[in-house]
Amino acid sequence: MQRSPRSARRQRKALYTASTQARRRLMTVPLSRELKSRFHRRSIPIRKGDTVRILAGSYVGREERVAKVNRRTLSVTLDNVTSKTGESKQTPLPIRTGHLVLIRLNLADPYRRRILQVTEAELTPEERGETPEPAAEETPSPAATPAAPATEGEPAKSTDSIETLEDLDEEEDDDEPDDDDEDEESPPEKKA
Repeated sequence: MQRSPRSARRQRKALYTASTQARRRLMTVPLSRELKSRFHRRSIPIRKGDTVRILAGSYVGREERVAKVNRRTLSVTLDNVTSKTGESKQTPLPIRTGHLVLIRLNLADPYRRRILQVTEAELTPEERGETPEPAAEETPSPAATPAAPATEGEPAKSTDSIETLEDLDEEEDDDEPDDDDEDEESPPEKKA
């Protein structure tokens, strides 16, 4: 009895014995509507660094970055998508590519840009694979701050001298009258 080329047995054997190039083609993921209109393609092989949306399973609707692509098992591992093991450890959860849709591409590779016909000027920093650095708030240096205005009887304070806590305590002591000094000077009264 001859088996049909479409039989489940032959399909499984074709998957198990597929070459790495064939597995790459098997791991194509459809593009989102925005990417379809931009690149005029329907799907593209998934790659590390791409951002995908999960369409099925307990993590449905989540958008995560691809951490690892495993061609042997035809699955991908995403950032922050984990399952709990018997020992309560968090392990990465492999997801089949049929449950994903690409929403952002990693175009750091010039070969991939050439396939999609994208010029360097059209790329955003995220697509190049660059992580935008958070804008650091600049604190003014002590030399850049203006000097405090001088009041009557006090010299102007320069910004070069740094006040310590002891200096501040001494200034507070000078401003307030001390009642404690009078009590200490008088001898204690003796009881008869």
